[in-house]
Amino acid sequence: MKLHYLVATATLLLGATAGHPLRADNSPESGETRSAAEELVPAENYLHRADVREFLDQLSRDSDLDRNRLAGIMARAKRQQSVLDAISKPAERTLNWARYRPIFLTQKRIDQGREFMREHAELLERATETYGVPADIITAIIGVETFYGRITGSHDVLDSLATLAFDYPPRATFFRSELAEFLSLSAAEGWDPHQRQGSYAGAMGVPQFISSSYRQYAVDFDGDGKRDLFDSMADVIGSVANYFAVHGWEKDAPVAERWSFPDDDIPAQVRSLVRSSLTPTVAGDTVAALGFTGSGLGTGTRDNEHLSVMVLEGGDGDEAWVAYRNFYVITRYNHSRLYAMAVLQLAQGFHSNPE
Repeated sequence: MKLHYLVATATLLLGATAGHPLRADNSPESGETRSAAEELVPAENYLHRADVREFLDQLSRDSDLDRNRLAGIMARAKRQQSVLDAISKPAERTLNWARYRPIFLTQKRIDQGREFMREHAELLERATETYGVPADIITAIIGVETFYGRITGSHDVLDSLATLAFDYPPRATFFRSELAEFLSLSAAEGWDPHQRQGSYAGAMGVPQFISSSYRQYAVDFDGDGKRDLFDSMADVIGSVANYFAVHGWEKDAPVAERWSFPDDDIPAQVRSLVRSSLTPTVAGDTVAALGFTGSGLGTGTRDNEHLSVMVLEGGDGDEAWVAYRNFYVITRYNHSRLYAMAVLQLAQGFHSNPE
């Protein structure tokens, strides 16, 4: 019995090591064994919190992940105040379009996007043929997310997810689910969970997939038997395209069009069509009756031609836009109109005349 305690304690304190899966043939058979080991962990550690231990108990029951090894991983997780500070003021909520647009619509980002499209032309073409998503949209997503793989995040993913799961009550349920997904993903992919870095919210790799998206939508587009969104640009491109295809991207359909008015005076009737929900709910006939003549009317195949009407605060005043189904699909990647508009306009910028 003493030997059993020593083994459990060593497993707990050392945790998982690189290349060592988070699975074991045997789980602890009694709460007493687990408690004896956990008593040796410093009091400020997450593992001393009842809600964390309950989370690990449930995850172990719901999966084939070993409870002691999970405890060893969480024993090294650290609360990060910088993560809590960052999530309290995301740019999509604090900036209007006039201030958000210049962050992503720079000449440098456009030029490097063109270079990315030239360098990966064959992969992008294959992804478009396979999934129906255009190369410029795939490229723009990667450009907005990580500047084409140059800025992928410097936060420890485990620390970020633990912090948000247990110290950020507004979204604790979501981030506990993502923490469970990350631990399961690490086991499946053979990762050391302490060695993955990403955004403050736990998004990873060149396309910044959260753990649940990585598990569901990442694809092995280079055929090497792995889904690698960190070092395989083929897998990155294929996975972004797959994500959009699964979420309903319509091939060769429009994304959004500007609705112009004399003197840029947007009528009250048009403003009344703006909804807080991102879901397209405005009938195409409604905007047509108010004078909208966009080329995309009548081209969609989903939602009975339901559209969205947006009024964005631009640098030269308010801008009215009509968004189609594909615009909504972009917001499935990031739930923000400003984000989707930045992706669209960056993609369009790749085809403008170089300065």
